[in-house]
Amino acid sequence: MKKTLLIISSDHTGHGHKSITESLCEIVKSHNEVKIHVVDGFMLGKQLLLKIGKSYGPITRNSENLWKMIWKLSALKPSLVDNFIETLIKDNFLKLLADIKPDIILSVHPNFNGSILNILEKQNITIPFITLIADLVNIYPLWADKRANYIISPTFEAQSKCIEFGIPVEKIKVSGFPVRSRFFLKNFNQRKFSKEEQSLNCLIMSGGEGVGNMKKIAENLLDHFDCTVKLVAGKNEKLKTKLERSLKSQYGNRVEIYGFTQNIQDLMLTSDIAFTRGSPNVMFEAIASNTPLIITGALPGQEEDNPAFAENFGLGVVCKNPKEIKQTITNLLENDGEKLNKIINCQRNFINANAAEDILQFILKVGEPYYEEAQFNLS
Repeated sequence: MKKTLLIISSDHTGHGHKSITESLCEIVKSHNEVKIHVVDGFMLGKQLLLKIGKSYGPITRNSENLWKMIWKLSALKPSLVDNFIETLIKDNFLKLLADIKPDIILSVHPNFNGSILNILEKQNITIPFITLIADLVNIYPLWADKRANYIISPTFEAQSKCIEFGIPVEKIKVSGFPVRSRFFLKNFNQRKFSKEEQSLNCLIMSGGEGVGNMKKIAENLLDHFDCTVKLVAGKNEKLKTKLERSLKSQYGNRVEIYGFTQNIQDLMLTSDIAFTRGSPNVMFEAIASNTPLIITGALPGQEEDNPAFAENFGLGVVCKNPKEIKQTITNLLENDGEKLNKIINCQRNFINANAAEDILQFILKVGEPYYEEAQFNLS
């Protein structure tokens, strides 16, 4: 019997939710018994909800303090958020259920957990509901709804937060962070840095929304090291134009500047170091590609403990002040890149390359009793 998995995701609040969804969709291709249906949760709501989703990018690009306030306020009373979104999505969500008849629902966005569970509960609809957390350490209370059948956590740190919010430990599955297959090296042991062989290839990113001190980081690298620098401004077109005007004229072909790119894995796989904000998705894509990380900052709220997480596991180092870039790189390159190669080895030992497959298998296993019950009732 073919099973239909409904995934509630988002295309508007960063790129992480979408890339997690894509990693699961990749795995489903090799499972003929599974059909997957992906919906942008913000599209289920009225125009107001879509506007709220689309506001994430401008707010995080232009006002981190405003984002911090929004994050804290919405975390104070999650039931208010759940009830508000429930009202906006109810009609379209019920129509969606009638149209596709899912066997399991998976949510990869915190805004749609409690709201959908409210609807299912009030309509007496029994469909297994699973939450897949997209953050690493600091998580919204919205991720932790006791009514979910299971919550899948990428880290033990996020699991601990769920327990703090009252989720029974037996309802939490720790899986690792799912990453799309194209980010993994084909030969996982081929990465090793030696500064005698080449100039330093640096990649500077700042998540899908393109925020941070990218220009200052690039200047400090180009002024003090034999290196080339690639910068990815994401969806921030103004930043891309600004970087082109200020850096290309001064440093010429030592600099390459990109907007939002679908081939970020190629840039990572050809780089010796990746400078990035503490975005979970970008961090784990760099870890999967075995590219040492320098974390340059993090959004307040859900990302603020991610830099320390990376350092604690030896996955990278933190350097929030662009003026300290020179010393940070110098330390990493000492003794023919000894510290850089140590990070590479830590990343290899840390990453779960099968996380997406493990998650899908777990989801299907959770659904099995419900399929058996449905078959029994039909007979």
